[in-house]
Amino acid sequence: MAAETSVKKFGPVHFIPGAGRGKYPHSNAVYVEGAGILIDTGPGREACTALRDGPGVREVWLSHWHEDHIACLDLFEGLPLRQMEIEAEALAGVEHFLDWYGIESEPFRDYWRKTLVEDFHYRPRRASGFFTAGEVIDLGGCSVEIIHTPGHTPGSTSFYFREQQVLFMADYDLTRFGPWYGDRDSSIESTIASLERLRRIPARVWLTSHEDGCFQGDPTEMATLFDNYLGVIDQREGKLLEYLKGAPRTMADIVGQCIVYRKPREPKAFFEWGEQALMGKHLGRLTRQGKVVCENQYYHLIG
Repeated sequence: MAAETSVKKFGPVHFIPGAGRGKYPHSNAVYVEGAGILIDTGPGREACTALRDGPGVREVWLSHWHEDHIACLDLFEGLPLRQMEIEAEALAGVEHFLDWYGIESEPFRDYWRKTLVEDFHYRPRRASGFFTAGEVIDLGGCSVEIIHTPGHTPGSTSFYFREQQVLFMADYDLTRFGPWYGDRDSSIESTIASLERLRRIPARVWLTSHEDGCFQGDPTEMATLFDNYLGVIDQREGKLLEYLKGAPRTMADIVGQCIVYRKPREPKAFFEWGEQALMGKHLGRLTRQGKVVCENQYYHLIG
């Protein structure tokens, strides 16, 4: 599968790679020439400033509300901003933002209060307009279909540029790490459904928010990428179930296994919280399936 990490142009649709190959805390972006639309503002201040002061940005769109996608939003004060309405509250203030992640630990919230402002230039912002799922927007040189793809976040949005057959899937990024579904309102089931929907779209170019981020290949190669990405969900769950076979476990026990991140990492406000968030989603899913029960803060396998 061919992958690119430099600026790529598909007619007016430009893939803007993020700093550091688009790895967190950066993200790749999409710019629509002519219309002056910038989708996500995470590629870095140099790239965003160059777009703003060069070809020009008339409007900013967000694929979703996460910090690595709004990191340079402050550079576009006063411009129209569009997102899914369901996620508008997350941009209303830092405390709302942390609530949307589901971060409850006060020390962890203190960490994020500081890093959001200092590292991601977070400022409260109110969108000037909202997407409607399924709408097709005429941008002059192309038209884009707004595809609501919840799971990663409840308002996660993908963008299909019809004439160019370019699909921007944002954080359904096809990386080896696998999908993220750890937010308060994230969902494993919705993540799977959205990915299955995205893989059926007749694209010839697939753009994503992290790492390589630009894929061009035949459908068979893309099918393998989607399969491997979805397979991470089963791998995580399989490891969790195997661990629970040994004995009932607390959440602290499970987090200590580092099933997601493989080893303890710093800062704990990012990695320990993330480990717990993702494992919590799997435990919730297994509980709904009748495979696990929680008693006195211990998770037990049933049967």
